[in-house]
Amino acid sequence: MFEFINVLQNQTFMQNAVIVGLLASVACGVMGTYVVTRRIVFISGGISHTVLGGMGAAYYYGFNPTHGAFVVAIIAALLIGFVSLRYHQHEDTLIGALWAVGMAVGILFIYKTPGYNVDLMSYLFGNILMVKRESILFVACLDLVVISLVIVFYKRFLAVCFDEEYSRLQGVSVESTYLLLLCLVAVTVVMLIQVVGIILVIALLTLPAATARYFAPSLGKMMILASLFGAVFTTSGLVISYKQDIPSGATIIVVAGLAYIIATVIKGLTSRFRSYNKK
Repeated sequence: MFEFINVLQNQTFMQNAVIVGLLASVACGVMGTYVVTRRIVFISGGISHTVLGGMGAAYYYGFNPTHGAFVVAIIAALLIGFVSLRYHQHEDTLIGALWAVGMAVGILFIYKTPGYNVDLMSYLFGNILMVKRESILFVACLDLVVISLVIVFYKRFLAVCFDEEYSRLQGVSVESTYLLLLCLVAVTVVMLIQVVGIILVIALLTLPAATARYFAPSLGKMMILASLFGAVFTTSGLVISYKQDIPSGATIIVVAGLAYIIATVIKGLTSRFRSYNKK
């Protein structure tokens, strides 16, 4: 641990990794809470894997891959949201199609880009240690946008997540609110790609929130706790990956997964104990 602290004090790449991990954890905890509560994990998965097409195209044409991911993520979120609202029976088919086609298009662009592209591979599998200062600024701006919109539309998001019919009776525009929610999930996905890559992004989006759900009595507290869990998971994963010289993204997910399993077991045992005492 002391060795990691020493590296953190002297190495810029480790400082960048910790900072972007903490920033991403905030949006991860907030939007992950909505994803888990609204049960839109599959939709989030479709968005996250579709962005590879935008990243590959952006790099091929000389742009920042993250910006390409941002554009495609928003388009995918709006398209999936529209079909989900209007043609619910075709939702799974569209998500599967976007998932597959997005990945395929991204792979084709990677193949056509001259030389073996390490940067794009790091986006696919995650390499938080390669994050640059400009990426930190980009993530911080997206973080600010997500948090600001969640604060402004908190009551609407809450209503849409738990009772759509009541929301309509209260005059809430369920369609536009749901589309905005999906767009914010898309933005969060782009942030988390910086940390763990496309393949593992859904795990980090859902596991902290799913763990926090066992201990939080309200949605707001669940968001705060999920953000804290996300920060702990990313930082712990970085410490372990540095010490063991193993991939950081995968290590972060293993830490998050183990914490979720432990929390599930504790919750189950606690529930049984309470039921036993009532008898």
